[in-house]
Amino acid sequence: MSPLTASSVFPRLEPLLPLVQKPIQYVGGELNCTVKEWGDDAATVRWALMYPDAYEVGLPNQGVQILYEVLNERDDVLAERTYAVWPDLEALMREHDIPQFTVDAHRPVRDFDVFGLSFSTELGYTNMLNALDLAGISMHARERTEDDPIVLAGGHAAFNPEPIADFLDAAVLGDGEEVVLAITEVVREWKGEGRPGGRTELLRRLAVSGGVYVPAFYDVAYAADGGIASVTPNLPGIPHRVHKHTLMDLDAWPYPAKPLVPLAETVHERFSVEIFRGCTRGCRFCQAGMITRPVRERSITTIGAMVENGIRSTGFEEVGLLSLSSADHSEIGEVAKDLADRYEGSNVSLSLPSTRVDAFNIDLANEFSRNGRRSGLTFAPEGGSERMRKVINKMVTEEDLIRTVAAAYSSGWRQVKLYFMCGLPTETDDDVLQIADLAKKVIAKGREVSGRNDIRCTVSIGGFVPKPHTPFQWASQLDSATTDERLRKLREAVRSDRKFGRSIGFRYHDGKPGIIEGLLSRGDRRVGAVIERVWRDGGRFDGWSEHFSYDRWIAACETSLTDVDLEWYTTRERSYDEVLPWDHLDSGLDKDWLWQDWEDALDADSIDVEDCRWTPCYDCGVCPEMGTDIQIGPTGQRLLPLSVV
Repeated sequence: MSPLTASSVFPRLEPLLPLVQKPIQYVGGELNCTVKEWGDDAATVRWALMYPDAYEVGLPNQGVQILYEVLNERDDVLAERTYAVWPDLEALMREHDIPQFTVDAHRPVRDFDVFGLSFSTELGYTNMLNALDLAGISMHARERTEDDPIVLAGGHAAFNPEPIADFLDAAVLGDGEEVVLAITEVVREWKGEGRPGGRTELLRRLAVSGGVYVPAFYDVAYAADGGIASVTPNLPGIPHRVHKHTLMDLDAWPYPAKPLVPLAETVHERFSVEIFRGCTRGCRFCQAGMITRPVRERSITTIGAMVENGIRSTGFEEVGLLSLSSADHSEIGEVAKDLADRYEGSNVSLSLPSTRVDAFNIDLANEFSRNGRRSGLTFAPEGGSERMRKVINKMVTEEDLIRTVAAAYSSGWRQVKLYFMCGLPTETDDDVLQIADLAKKVIAKGREVSGRNDIRCTVSIGGFVPKPHTPFQWASQLDSATTDERLRKLREAVRSDRKFGRSIGFRYHDGKPGIIEGLLSRGDRRVGAVIERVWRDGGRFDGWSEHFSYDRWIAACETSLTDVDLEWYTTRERSYDEVLPWDHLDSGLDKDWLWQDWEDALDADSIDVEDCRWTPCYDCGVCPEMGTDIQIGPTGQRLLPLSVV
C-alpha cells in the first residue's frame, strides 16, 4: 500500500499494445483526465477507481467519473482509473509480469491506498477477481497484508455485497460523493499516525461510523435448513446495522464538471447531466427506484449551467438528461423549452433517455427534437397485460400507451421501442402473449394516424431478476426453461402475423444469464466459492453474451454449494420470517412496508400505490429513517435570459 514512489508500467506495456485489439483504450490521456504527482506518503491518500468492465462500458459511467473528479479536486488526494482488460491483453500481461494498472499514469493498482470498485451489475464479480489477481492483491481479504490496498465496493450491487464478502475489505451503500471524502480523512489520519494497528485498526475506524460495512467484523451463522440463523458483529463498537448515504443538496455537487472524453468508441457518445436522483413511482421490481429514495431534484439553473459547462469542456454535441424517469422532473417542461431555445440553430441535441408512458407528452418530445434530431422513442410498459402491470405497480394502461404512440406517430416519429419483462411474479403464458397483441395495436394505430405503412415497433424483452431491498425480494424467480418457452411462443405469435409481423422487431435474451444474476443478487457468503471457481475456470466478462458460459456456472454451483443449491437461491419463494443476507444493511426502507407491498402485489383487489411526491406518505420509512425529505420544485426560475448560443 502506497510506496514512496509508484513507477509507471507503460515502458513495458507499450511494446505489447500493437498485439491487442483496440490498444487505444489502455493508453489514457483523455481530454479532462487528471495526472498528479505521487506526493508525500503520509499526507497523500491515493484511490484507484474501477468500473469492472471494458473501457467502452466503464469510461462513460457517471458514478466513477463523479468520484474521480470529487477526489482529484483535493490537493492531497490522488485518484486514477482502471478498467477490466480484455483476454488478449490479460494473456500478455501475465506472460510479461505486468500488473493491473491505471490508465491515467499506468501505476500498479496494488500501490494505491484504496481500490474502489463500482458495481452496477453483479455479473462484474469475476472481473473484480481477475483485476485483484492481475494486481497481485491477495484474493481473500483475510490474507491481505500492509502492502495491499483497502478493497472497497460501491454501486447498486453493494446493497447486498455478501456473495463477494470474502474478497472485500469494505462496502459503502448509497451516494458516494460525501462518503469518499470522509473515508479519505480516516485513511489520512491513520497514515499520519504511523498506521497504528495495521489494516484491522483502519477498517475498525471506518466501521464504527456506521456508514462503512466491513464484512470481516460480522459473523454469519446458518440454520439446519440452510438459511441464515443470524448475522452479528464480532468486535465491540461495530454497529448491528450499516446505513446508506444520501446526498441531499445536488446543486452543491454539480459533477462531473469536466467530463472525460473517450479516445476509443464507447457505449454512450454523449455528455450526461443527472437532473434528479431517486424515484418514488413505486415499481415493485425496481431496485434502483427503491434504494435511491427520496427524490432530490437539481434546480433548472444548475441543470442549465452543467449543460453549458459540459458542452464547452468536452465538445460533445449530444446531451442526455438523466434520471430514473427524467420526464418526472417537476420543471421538465421549462427545462426542455429553455434548453431548446438556448441551443436552437446549433449542433447541440438534447435527449431524454428514460421516459415513462404516462409522463410523456408530444410538446416535450418536440422541444427535445427541435434541432432536427428525431431518433426513435423508447417506453417501458414492463408488463404485457393490464393485470401484470397492476402486480408490478406500473400504472400504465393500454389506453395510455396507445394514446402516447398515436401522438408520436402523428407528429412524425416512425420508430417506437417497447421494453417488457418476462418472468414477473404470478405471470402466465397469456400475460406474455399479450405483448404481441399490444405491439400489433401500436403498429395499427401508427399506420392509422400517420397514413403510412413504414411504421416500426421494436419489442425488447428482459428476464425478471428479483433484487434485494424491493417488495419482490421474497419472490421466486422463473426457471430458465420456462422463460425460454414463453419467449418462443411470443416470438412465434409475432412472426406468424402476416399483417403486422414484418413491422415488429423482436429482441430478447435467453433465461440462463438471468438465473446466474439471480444467484448473485440474492446470494449469501457461500456463493463466493462459486464465483471464485468460475473465475479460476476462465470466467470473465459475464455480462457479455459471447463470454458468458452457463455450463461453467452450473458446474461451479455443483462443486461449491453443499448445504443448498442453485434453485434454493433462485426459484424458491422466501417467507417473511427468513433472515435475508442483506437484512443488516439498511437502505432506509421499512421491511414491514416492503412485505405489505409484496402481499398487495399478490392481491388482485389491492389498490395502486401512487407516487408519494403528490400524495400523502405511504410510510416506506426512508425519510424518517435517513433524516431526509423529498425535494421537488417548482422553483419558479428559468434559464433565460442566459445568452442564447
